[in-house]
Amino acid sequence: MPPLLSLSGVSKNYGAVAALRGVDLDVHDGEALAICGDNGAGKSTLIRIVSGAELPSGGTLALRGTHVRFRSPHDALLRGVATIYQDLALAPKSMIYENVFMGAELTRPFLPFIPRLDKNGMKIAARGYLSQLNADMRDMTARIENLSGGQRQAVAISRALHWNADLIIMDEPTAALGVRETAQVIDLISKLRQQGKTVVLISHNMADVVAVASRVAILKQGRKVIDRPLDGLTADDLSHMIMSGEDVA
Repeated sequence: MPPLLSLSGVSKNYGAVAALRGVDLDVHDGEALAICGDNGAGKSTLIRIVSGAELPSGGTLALRGTHVRFRSPHDALLRGVATIYQDLALAPKSMIYENVFMGAELTRPFLPFIPRLDKNGMKIAARGYLSQLNADMRDMTARIENLSGGQRQAVAISRALHWNADLIIMDEPTAALGVRETAQVIDLISKLRQQGKTVVLISHNMADVVAVASRVAILKQGRKVIDRPLDGLTADDLSHMIMSGEDVA
């Protein structure tokens, strides 16, 4: 079976600046791949390309062996690749179910040729997605601004589940969260893997990476310098590898 997602020789130039230099990377079904690197290593650029926010300057992307060219995040989402950015892209004044179904609202017939929003159907479905993540949230009319950081992550992930995404990219999901909320997010990622979803995690927190990832790819100055399983690695090992660009093994 081909990888779920395969990048071959992917590069990205911004004028004379090379942000990515011929990156090869495979993402396999059911794994949690951490992409790490120092500031300016190319992580964000790589994710913008995979998510469809930017086109590569060179190289190719393949989804389950078929070459693809994502022209927008929505295009990538329709093909099963969902990206949850650090700001989560949630509407704080809107309710939980409205955020889960944002851009893909359920409707039901009202008058001939005039549909109406199926609010009750969306509330029931949103509660179902959250229950898959064991998120203790029952009131689907609660507003996002009143939720904790961990609960907001659960809502963002539920939106990806609604789109039936096979690959979920999470950009710094535990940034600015406390210890308890970070543990909730780590548990959410574990629940996704139990459901057979594939997760790509971008994080500066090496403890989080060790806790949840099965493999790590390290970028340095736009190049992939390390790609290996996390078996036996500690957070200190990862920090050393990021700084030196060399494997500890």
